[in-house]
Amino acid sequence: QVQLVTSGGGLVQPGGSLRLSCATSGFTFNTYSLTWVRQAPGKGLEWVSDINSAGDTYFADSVKGRFTISRDSDKNTLHLQMNSLKPEDTAVYYCAKRMTNSLAAGLEHWGQATQVTVSS
Repeated sequence: QVQLVTSGGGLVQPGGSLRLSCATSGFTFNTYSLTWVRQAPGKGLEWVSDINSAGDTYFADSVKGRFTISRDSDKNTLHLQMNSLKPEDTAVYYCAKRMTNSLAAGLEHWGQATQVTVSS
């Protein structure tokens, strides 16, 4: 059974940092592309970042240069390092597994939401 367990959200001041983690199980970790998406209050889902099995990374323009995505194959865990956080980064964040290793593949399994609030 595929499981993704998200952690690491919280309250941080503008300019601060947070690291989200997504512990996974139930599938061959290095076979699939993994994703972070977010949903701000009153808005739709927004794609944030992807990392494929080769370690190639992709970012939304809104977070490029501030966020880093990585995957730890020893621990089957996905991370999102968020630096220089802005109030507009406030959202619930989800990790997800794609159906294949392709960025174009749909999102098949989701972790639970973790709240990130950026406020002074």
